Amino acid sequence: MPDNVTHEEMDNAKSMSIIVTKGTLDWAYPPFILATTAAAMDINVTMFFTFYGLALLKKDLDLKISTLGNPAMEMPMMGMHMAMPNIVSVIPGVDRMATTMMKNLIKKKGVASIPELREAAVDLDIRIIACQMTLDLFELKQEDMIDGIEIGGAATYMETATKSDINLYI
Repeated sequence: MPDNVTHEEMDNAKSMSIIVTKGTLDWAYPPFILATTAAAMDINVTMFFTFYGLALLKKDLDLKISTLGNPAMEMPMMGMHMAMPNIVSVIPGVDRMATTMMKNLIKKKGVASIPELREAAVDLDIRIIACQMTLDLFELKQEDMIDGIEIGGAATYMETATKSDINLYI
């Protein structure tokens, strides 16, 4: 506990927990944006990464977008918004093209990258938990993950979630 914070202030602090289950580029933004924004607003944040969300904690990050199952996906092109029908996902290279377009749009609009948001999360002292069961299931090691995280299971998350003011599942 920081020296300038009293026990009463800590007891009255707002808290938020987020379960992160998706590992694609488009699904990486909501949990990191919400977590870093909340932390910047002095909300204590815990992020629990499980199943495919665990990929967002890998040191070697290669995020992609999947057009499959995303009927609302539109990309600004040629002054319009072009919808990406689900059927295009069967065409080889479409996901890679959509990923490249999204990464270019993110860069062009000055949106922080996921590596930058991950770094901000660590710098903001967000508690980042990698699911031990998922690590074991996918045969990953802590060395494969970024620094500044902890390893824990569902019980570790539940201990925090039961005390949180806000619980999100993304």
